[in-house]
Amino acid sequence: MTENIQVATTSHDARRTNSDFTELARRVRSAGFMRRRYGYYWTKLVSVPVAFAAAITVFIWIGDTWWQMFTAVGFAVLFTQTAFLGHDAAHRQIFRSGRWNDWISLIVGDLFIGMSYGWWQHKHTRHHAAPNQLGADPDIDLPVVAVTPDRAARTRTRPMRWIMAHQGVFFFPILLLEGLSLHASSVRRVLVRQKVSRRPVEIAFLALRIGGFAALVFLVLSPGVAAAFLAVELGVFGVYMGMSFAPNHKGMPLVPKGMKLDFLRRQVLMSRNIRGSRFLDVVMGGLNYQVEHHLFPSMPRPHLRAAAEVIAGYCREQGVRYTSTGLLESYGIVLRYINRVGLGERDPFVCPLAEQRASLTV
Repeated sequence: MTENIQVATTSHDARRTNSDFTELARRVRSAGFMRRRYGYYWTKLVSVPVAFAAAITVFIWIGDTWWQMFTAVGFAVLFTQTAFLGHDAAHRQIFRSGRWNDWISLIVGDLFIGMSYGWWQHKHTRHHAAPNQLGADPDIDLPVVAVTPDRAARTRTRPMRWIMAHQGVFFFPILLLEGLSLHASSVRRVLVRQKVSRRPVEIAFLALRIGGFAALVFLVLSPGVAAAFLAVELGVFGVYMGMSFAPNHKGMPLVPKGMKLDFLRRQVLMSRNIRGSRFLDVVMGGLNYQVEHHLFPSMPRPHLRAAAEVIAGYCREQGVRYTSTGLLESYGIVLRYINRVGLGERDPFVCPLAEQRASLTV
């Protein structure tokens, strides 16, 4: 969908759609889904340094051997799971105090993961404010993969056009570089002249995490094994992170620049949930409940599964399309979508917004 949708509504329609989310929020709060889960999060917060200490101890004990490639995979999984915890803190899910959440995000993100909280917060806040909106959501303006027709059309060079035309094939291999990209973007953000709160703290934490971890690896392992270890760790970390975030919005409707939507529809229609077991909830860090997370970003992760049933039912009552797919199905949707965009299709999906004109506001 690349054209603007002009929708005429009466003041009564506008009041009705604006009140839809108010009623949903009332039901969600009444069910206790916004209640803090201090026991759950304190257990995780205590577990993080313990897990890191155990992982480093095992790494040193194993010593200089190619068996450390398995340890590298373990570190990548540990880093990603810890990043999910930092994501929860950044969305104020853990504590009532914003200051406490900020410091947990700084410590977990910068010191344990090597990702700048300031960089991530700036980017992610814009995404939540306008998911899949052209010119507003930074997550759909990627440097390599084109997820919008306009981005594909801007590609001029013949090699890049060829890559775009085959980007579905390259999508998962490209994720091998995502871990390195996350570290590089974080370092660049804290060093350039852009607003970053607590810049000295972030610089110190990032230097200790990135420099310290690399130094440890090269102290314990021979140069060749160390380089391979870091390549495996960064590659698996990038793929794990990318595969956790990619299914959430890619292939969902794009909102034309400047179009106004009420909050409920703006968040639900552009987000995709991933069905699965509680084990999948752990593997994806709760990101598989993307609809609920976008509607209620500060909802603690343990409540998302139960809240999803209530929210899905409410969306059915309101006639709002609520998308939920299986994990493998979601990857198939994403790959088909970016392939069609890369081949130059201007309307690569059926947009449910056009089917719900009477419910939209401008």
